[in-house]
Amino acid sequence: MAQEVRGVIAPGKDEPVRIETIVVPDPGPGEAVVRIQACGVCHTDLHYKQGGISDDFPFLLGHEAAGVVESVGDGVTDVEPGGFVILNWRAVCGKCRACLRGRPWYCFDTHNAKQKMTLTDGTELSPALGIGAFAEKTLVAAGQCTKVDPAVSAQVAGLLGCGVMAGIGAAINTGNVGRGDSVAVIGCGGVGDAAIAGSRLAGAAKIIAVDIDDRKLRTARSMGATHTVNSRETDPVEAIRELTGGFGADVVIEAVGRPETYQQAFYARDLAGTVVLVGVPTPEMKLELPLLDVFGRGGSLKSSWYGDCLPSRDFPMLIDLHLQGRLDLGAFVTETIQLDEVEKAFERMHQGDVLRSVVVL
Repeated sequence: MAQEVRGVIAPGKDEPVRIETIVVPDPGPGEAVVRIQACGVCHTDLHYKQGGISDDFPFLLGHEAAGVVESVGDGVTDVEPGGFVILNWRAVCGKCRACLRGRPWYCFDTHNAKQKMTLTDGTELSPALGIGAFAEKTLVAAGQCTKVDPAVSAQVAGLLGCGVMAGIGAAINTGNVGRGDSVAVIGCGGVGDAAIAGSRLAGAAKIIAVDIDDRKLRTARSMGATHTVNSRETDPVEAIRELTGGFGADVVIEAVGRPETYQQAFYARDLAGTVVLVGVPTPEMKLELPLLDVFGRGGSLKSSWYGDCLPSRDFPMLIDLHLQGRLDLGAFVTETIQLDEVEKAFERMHQGDVLRSVVVL
């Protein structure tokens, strides 16, 4: 039987969000209904609100979430009612060419729930990243639910559902940061700080944080940066080279998603070094680099999708590290808020006043 719950929708491009009654259907085959306990306010939700992802309004926002499985549909065996889960937006299919090659983190056919949640008048909603978790309950594909230790707080667990996992994974999975490496991270928002935390976790010897905001650089220090560079005042390429014996960093993680910062990352790496793009560019952006420089510098130029994570592998591991005191996920939570405070949270995010606002239900 369908349920009616409260949820936050974006009704149209750049319109303020509002709370509406959402109709959540019973789970069909391969689906699950999850009672949301906490959901982070991610910049991707703001992109949806602004029409930067698509124009498929209205959107049910929220995707960086954790909660408890309430019910499951036919054929679901991996999760069960009562299980504590983190939601992910890349449920692997197990059948595509990437999965069959043993690389499911590259799955080319990820999926979401087939049924639609709606408004009470029948208007179909587009859930952000196939999740829609700024709501008391949501309907997802069962593969989007990853079981983790229920001893963890939902407000920190949910952060692995997007930004924190993207950053940590960019360092550990995509960048293959290793013991003794030098790492530079350009852009110290939530994803950049997570890349710093991931680099520290991997044993990097030198972690250089680059941003134009001194407040963010101070936070980056607390996350594990050993050096900071304000790129509004100093050429970041020259600063990174100076801090690495004139060579450049072994791994440079670009967490902004702009051509000019990507170019900085390209020239701030050592010969045969690695550049990881985890910042999300917009469709109109173009990059121009001398092809001879691409050839002559060697190394790897990579993009990182969701930190190249495999949720079933990475989420439980990172939660265990947090519970052991080796990864402070709580440091990413600036404030906890209610559903009716999401619009104000977007404003604080835009102004750079918060690392993460987390809606607690």
